[in-house]
Amino acid sequence: MRAIFLVDNGSLKPAAVFNLRRVAAMLGERVDAPVIPASLLHSNKIPAAELDGEPALTLGPAAERSAAEGTREIVVIPFFFGASRALTDYLPKRMAELQARFPGVSVRVAMPLVDERGDNDLRLADILADNVREVLPEGAPPRVALVDHGSPIFEVTAVRNRLAGQLGALLGECVACVAPASMERREGDAYRFNEPLLENLLESVEFFEATVVVALLFLSPGRHAGDGGDIAEICRETQTRHPALRIVFTRLVGEHDGIVDILATRFRQVVDHGRVLLTLSPSAAD
Repeated sequence: MRAIFLVDNGSLKPAAVFNLRRVAAMLGERVDAPVIPASLLHSNKIPAAELDGEPALTLGPAAERSAAEGTREIVVIPFFFGASRALTDYLPKRMAELQARFPGVSVRVAMPLVDERGDNDLRLADILADNVREVLPEGAPPRVALVDHGSPIFEVTAVRNRLAGQLGALLGECVACVAPASMERREGDAYRFNEPLLENLLESVEFFEATVVVALLFLSPGRHAGDGGDIAEICRETQTRHPALRIVFTRLVGEHDGIVDILATRFRQVVDHGRVLLTLSPSAAD
């Protein structure tokens, strides 16, 4: 018996849970099997009353319940852009705890949305391009800032930078440029690869006298992205200093239905070809 989980990092914002549930339902229809939405952390702290009376799930307890009901194969589909430490460190440790209780259960984790070892898949860049085109203003081509949270892992930031290059190629002369930026970064030279920060990019003369499309490289609304989030506040503060700066925001990547195509591919790669980010076999827990 197999259980499929669509897993994000987790949020304290109900909107993030609702989006994860929506995408999981669409993915389930695509792969013709139930897909359970679950977070690694945080979401179970949201009062059920704010989630239409249905408590949010976290992966550890949800997977253990599934194993107790007879599941012997767990497939985790990451709702992540890249292989963050949440996937490569926390998740395997948590699943090892499950296997200590249920040693007959195997766990396979699909590749994240961007498969660094795969073909040159432009579907994520196409989604970003669609989102930008939806909000392109009339007049001179705007500048585009492709913004993510910022990561302590160079490889994750490299994913964003590569997507910025692909996005620029897809948009062509519709925009003046596409520049990657981080919402925030850790202190120290070791994390300079996250530069430029969004606040610093917007302070450059090329940007603060222009129309800027902030392309949000986020999957679900939460504390950082979406209405009233940290990114909106960064932009608002910059606009108070530079009245000529006009900013428009795209919707989030995870709000585009095209994300389901990529997730379905990741699932099929696991079950049809054995292509995974990591495997925890039953023998590993014996």
